[in-house]
Amino acid sequence: MQKNINIQNKKARFLYEILDKYTAGIVLTGTEIKSIRSGKASIVESFCEFNDKGELFAINMTIQEYAFGNYYNHRPKAERKLLLNKKELKKLRKDVEAKGLAIIPLRLFINDNGYAKLEIALGKGKKLFDKRETMKDRDNKRDLDRIKKIYK
Repeated sequence: MQKNINIQNKKARFLYEILDKYTAGIVLTGTEIKSIRSGKASIVESFCEFNDKGELFAINMTIQEYAFGNYYNHRPKAERKLLLNKKELKKLRKDVEAKGLAIIPLRLFINDNGYAKLEIALGKGKKLFDKRETMKDRDNKRDLDRIKKIYK
């Protein structure tokens, strides 16, 4: 079992321009937290949505079934409620509805107290030319690092 769990969504920074970040708690069952602690989770294809009551949920987040779970095991792709302050929820909802932004999970981690937290971000979708610019910058940085390595 790993000590520090840090599951990242690397695709999110490529597809979205990150505007604002929040750290949210997650409502989990016993077998879900055990699977996360063993590193069996993925947030690559997940996103966040509000329901009718104004609660925020993580949709499509995959937490593999716990290996030693029995009848009480969880569903891998269940919707999971996110915990934020009312003020933060109201601001997020306003931005999503008015500006057409998306809420994307960036990172799933376990804090010092042992609670699973999800770092979410308010993101604006990148256009194709922005994605090309990102790829070009990444390639240039890689080439520069190679050149620096040669001359050291």
